[in-house]
Amino acid sequence: MRAERVFAYGAAAGLLGDLLLGDPRRGHPVAVFGRAAGAVEHVLWRDHRGWGTLHTAVCVGGAVALGGLAARAVRPCPAASVALTGAATWAVVGGTSLVREARTIGRALQAGDVEAARARLPHLCGRDPQALDADGIARAVVESVAENTSDAVVGALVWGAVAGVPGLLGFRAVNTLDAMVGHRSPRYRRYGWASARLDDLAGWPGARLTAALAAVAGGDPRGALRAWRADAARHPSPNAGPVEASFAGALGVRLGGTLSYGGRVEHRPVLNARGRAVAVADIERAARLSRRVGWLALGVGAAARLLVNGLKGRTS
Repeated sequence: MRAERVFAYGAAAGLLGDLLLGDPRRGHPVAVFGRAAGAVEHVLWRDHRGWGTLHTAVCVGGAVALGGLAARAVRPCPAASVALTGAATWAVVGGTSLVREARTIGRALQAGDVEAARARLPHLCGRDPQALDADGIARAVVESVAENTSDAVVGALVWGAVAGVPGLLGFRAVNTLDAMVGHRSPRYRRYGWASARLDDLAGWPGARLTAALAAVAGGDPRGALRAWRADAARHPSPNAGPVEASFAGALGVRLGGTLSYGGRVEHRPVLNARGRAVAVADIERAARLSRRVGWLALGVGAAARLLVNGLKGRTS
């Protein structure tokens, strides 16, 4: 079986597994990686970029090497290759957990239980829930669904299409390290520099594909493209900007503005200023858009592999 078919069948099986099973409650492979990365940090940590770069290289390189060895071991058996790709895809994507958490918060808000929504919000994003009213929570959820559609689904599929199982595992390793050490706290401002920069690079293609597919799959393609073009560059994140702006335009809502992280207040630019304020019902709309974007990303990745391998066959 050719490599592009292995990816297409395996990634589809992995996405279906995520849809039906979600993340395991215990022993999730990403959590296992996180514990291993924490142990490496315990040994290597110094308040220095060089040591942080070594930490990134060891952890990401280890994940990529593990994926490469596993893929090589099963290569003679197409069924095993498909199964490994499926298992790796299921392990690294988090679309079902993302949508489930968003809908849980949405149901609490619909029931008028703002305190329950505040208690659940930290499961989805790092905002200060006590600083948010019902509308602020709804906006935070929609923004998190948009950003994590790229980080938790599309980015992994892009690198899976490019590099198979090593690409899937490597992207998730990069993304997990950024969440662990890539933030600008006193401890990680230097040590986490390499992880943060690598995450920006690894996330770049997935973020642009997510933004493009949100425009295609959303209710207002022109609005999504207009918001992306006008507002994405004003966002402090080079990857969250295009995704959130495109989602805002596709859903016809305003995102961005003032928010609070860990007691630190940020005044971000408004994305899609001509849109309306986010309502609780927009959480479900964002969740459905996220699902559509994920499956479209699988189709784009599989088609791209078929096209590239077809061109290689003509030139060989």
